[in-house]
Amino acid sequence: MFGEKYCSAQQVARGKPFPDRFLFAAEQMGFAPSECIVIKDSFHGARAATAAGMAVLGYAGSGFAQQLADEGAMVFDDMAALPGMLGFES
Repeated sequence: MFGEKYCSAQQVARGKPFPDRFLFAAEQMGFAPSECIVIKDSFHGARAATAAGMAVLGYAGSGFAQQLADEGAMVFDDMAALPGMLGFES
């Protein structure tokens, strides 16, 4: 289904909270980290994405709103808001 667009933790030496997986995914897709947006619901993932130099949207439905914000994520708590946050009209 995903073909060559699939990236997993097994393809990099270090997992979260290191940025390796996010950097690998950006490289595979042909994007600079600064052109990427990561959506996470855990502060470990937000930390890794921030360390990669990527923008982070933190879904607070997990109950970690403050921790996500502390890691530099723009926190939201309603998935219906996501298209607008990404620049798409809903």
